[in-house]
Amino acid sequence: MAELGVGDAAPDFSLPRGGGGTLSLGDLRGRIVVLYFYPKDDTAGCTAEAIDFSALKPDFEAAGATVVGISPDSAKRHANFAAKHGLSIDLAADEALATANAYGVWVEKSMYGRSFMGVERATFLIGFDGRIRRIWRKVKVKGHAAEVLEAARGLGRS
Repeated sequence: MAELGVGDAAPDFSLPRGGGGTLSLGDLRGRIVVLYFYPKDDTAGCTAEAIDFSALKPDFEAAGATVVGISPDSAKRHANFAAKHGLSIDLAADEALATANAYGVWVEKSMYGRSFMGVERATFLIGFDGRIRRIWRKVKVKGHAAEVLEAARGLGRS
C-alpha cells in the first residue's frame, strides 16, 4: 500500500474508546481532527505527549479541533492511563492494528540492535473535509503538541 500523503482522504476507523463507547473518524466529520499515534500507554514519551495534548485541549477546541490518541493498548488500559495522569483527550484502542496499518505507522523499528514491529510516533492533521492536511512522522515529543496546535489554528482560518 502506498504511503499516505497530504491531500489524501484520511482512512476511516471505528475503535473502542478508553472510558467506553467507540470513536470513528466519520463521527468527527466537519471538524479538524488531530490523530496522533503513539507506541504504548504509561511510558515516558507517550505520557508526556498525552499530557501536553491534554493541557492544550481547550486551545484545540477553540480552533475547532478534536484530538484523538491511538495506540495498540486496550480500552481498559487507556481508561487507567487517562485516570492516572488526568488526561482529557480521547484515546482509542487499536488492538488489531488495522488503523495503524491503514495510516502506515505499524513499522519495523530497532533498538539495541534488535529489530521488531511497533508503532511509529506520528501525527496526522485532518481537515474539515476528511483530507490529510499535514503529517508529522518520527515525532519528537517536546514542543510537538504546540506545533500541531499552530497548524490546526491555520486550518481554522482557511
